[in-house]
Amino acid sequence: MSAPRFAVLEIGLYERDVRLRMPFRFGVVTLTGAPQAFVRARIRLADGREAEGAAAELLAPKWFDKDPALTNEDNFAQLRASLAHARRAYLVGPADTAFGHSTANYVAGLVAGFGPALVDRALLDALCRALGTSFYEALRANAAGLELEGCEAGAFLGGLAPARSIAARHTVGLLDPITSGDVIERLADGLPQTLEEVLARYGQRYFKLKLAGDAAADIERLAAIASALDRSDGPYYATLDGNEQYDDVAGIAELWCQMKADPRLARLAASVLFIEQPISRRNALARDVAPLAAEIPLLIDESDDSLEAFPRARALGYTGVSSKACKGLYKSIVNRARCDTWNRDEGGARYFMSAEDLTVQPGIALQQDLALANLLGIAHVERNGHHYVNGMAGLPEAEQAAFLKAHPDLYERSHGAVRLAIRDGSIALGSLGCAGYAAAAAPDWNSMRRVT
Repeated sequence: MSAPRFAVLEIGLYERDVRLRMPFRFGVVTLTGAPQAFVRARIRLADGREAEGAAAELLAPKWFDKDPALTNEDNFAQLRASLAHARRAYLVGPADTAFGHSTANYVAGLVAGFGPALVDRALLDALCRALGTSFYEALRANAAGLELEGCEAGAFLGGLAPARSIAARHTVGLLDPITSGDVIERLADGLPQTLEEVLARYGQRYFKLKLAGDAAADIERLAAIASALDRSDGPYYATLDGNEQYDDVAGIAELWCQMKADPRLARLAASVLFIEQPISRRNALARDVAPLAAEIPLLIDESDDSLEAFPRARALGYTGVSSKACKGLYKSIVNRARCDTWNRDEGGARYFMSAEDLTVQPGIALQQDLALANLLGIAHVERNGHHYVNGMAGLPEAEQAAFLKAHPDLYERSHGAVRLAIRDGSIALGSLGCAGYAAAAAPDWNSMRRVT
């Protein structure tokens, strides 16, 4: 398929508030609520066809910019400004391919790149709808017009093979209770609250464990988690998320050494797949990490702030990079192609991608993020939005019903709301192969605040 060129006619920005059912502590912030941003875009192809597309993402504080001097409202304002700047830039640009629009408006930085990342997704959604094709089909045929370094884009994209399901990797936050004895205040919504209850309800085999940056405290926390996970009959797998809490590689290396030496953590340590962004971004790409990476793979997340970040990290010993739709879908595809190229050149399977969450909410945001991870061939994805937020409980009933009807494999109705369905630790993805970018239903725009 030749990549169609199109003009961007309209871009609308909207918001709605999201309240968490239980606090989520990651790194330096404890999140209890945040706005969710929506982008609504209209395009026109050269033959006159027009179509509308959408994207959504939580305005998560203290992740894009962790400056302690900034308040949550300051962080929200940063991300809103990024969206507003992207809206202006895309609207004045000439007709181009989807990837051409993205390249013309590329900016480095997690905050600066947030706006373009959402607009790119909304434009791709509109393009897929104009062509009457799915996200998977459009990307595999390179309808976006991607150009990739080190490989032929058409061959690479055509070789991607989305699956019918993906394993859910459960997040254990720093405040999450492990057993019923850890619960300070019991919630009345009937949903799992402790790790033990999560295991019984969802049956996950993959887990993401948050670290606090204090080795002694982290060891005790991990031991409590291991006491619950080790009771499972089958194997389980874990990733450790440092959330930039260690200042240098020596700190995280010492934690890993203590983990391997602690008999309480024998099974857990043997189950760790990789360590995610353990070092503060100001130091993460400053020194070689190869000695530790030779023992356990290291992955960048917050340090993945530009198209050049993963090659820089590779030179220092990192072998993994995360995919998050909020960092840009095309950057994820570029980095996935790099993994293939580098592995081919080195004759192994050393370089890899993970799929990580940012409390992604059900509906457009969840579905686009899942479809991207699935296209990239990632076998398990961190999912935490369903645990910290009560599904679609705060949304209009008609919107909930529309998404459930359009995606009955992905959602269920329980405890009074439509929510993500996780069965035997897996998420069914079959219905994401619909026309558009993985969504056959639309949000209720009238229920949101129009920003501009």
